[in-house]
Amino acid sequence: MFGRRLFFVARVPAPRMTKLTYSASISLDGFTAGPNQGPKQPLGVRGELLHEWMRKLAVWRKAGGLKGGITNANTKIVEGDGQNVGALIMGRNMFGGGPGPWPTPAWDGWWGDDPPFHLPVFVLTHYKRKPLICQGGTTFYFVTKGPATARKLAIGAAVGKDVAICGGSGVAKQFLAAGLIDEFTLHLVPVFLGGGVRLFDNELLSQVRLKQVKAVEAPGVTHLTYRAEHRSRSQHRR
Repeated sequence: MFGRRLFFVARVPAPRMTKLTYSASISLDGFTAGPNQGPKQPLGVRGELLHEWMRKLAVWRKAGGLKGGITNANTKIVEGDGQNVGALIMGRNMFGGGPGPWPTPAWDGWWGDDPPFHLPVFVLTHYKRKPLICQGGTTFYFVTKGPATARKLAIGAAVGKDVAICGGSGVAKQFLAAGLIDEFTLHLVPVFLGGGVRLFDNELLSQVRLKQVKAVEAPGVTHLTYRAEHRSRSQHRR
């Protein structure tokens, strides 16, 4: 007789999928910046009210080289923002240099010799430019072929970590409408701006299905996280 042989099959967890994420402070009437944006008012009229909840925090002030501040329920939100991020995507406005073709010599943006990102950063632009290698691990890559190409390149550079869209709502609108954002967090601030830059003003957003993942009530703001699934992407997966 033969003894029974027992076979144990180890369960190997599925590889973690890279997510494309976005977060923004937004007013109750749907604006991520106030009206009349310009060099003197980059957030528009009263737009700074959207970020007061964060600027009071000790963790935010410390990151900016400032002293003082408070600790409250918002602290964990700010500490968690950016964790497990391996690459960033931003627009031309956030990088700097103004619209139109790059000047000669090309300006190197707002961020100085040692930008605070310390990651690969993919900048959406209409004009070609060689990568800009900076101190501290930040390299800016300039993408002229649109959001889908930027997403693909950023995911490759993130090496299994998430990709975050940073900056204003202009780039985020493009990615949302194209169904390229997997998860986003709105920091809903109890203020009406009455005008400015809207995040959700594209009819293509009707194709996006949302599932609420988390809601956190905190002083001066409510943090709402949603998982997004675009219908066309769902059909493609089938």
